[in-house]
Amino acid sequence: MAENIKRIIDFRDSLSSISLLKVTQVFGKMDPSEVLEIRGADQVIRQDLFKVLPRAAYEIVESEDGGRLHIRKQPAKSRGE
Repeated sequence: MAENIKRIIDFRDSLSSISLLKVTQVFGKMDPSEVLEIRGADQVIRQDLFKVLPRAAYEIVESEDGGRLHIRKQPAKSRGE
């Protein structure tokens, strides 16, 4: 799937805590509906990732057993919703 992926982060051979910090920085700069591809996202990284990103902020577009994960940034909801 190559659905408008504009940013890629590769976790292979990296420290988990530094990688998670990088994801939060990149994710914060993304526009709504942009898709981020995360490579090397093993089960531990995924669990930690979902702890640092608010659930309402993203949608999982695709998840592969090979460690590739695509998440789409959701539009920010207004306080009235």
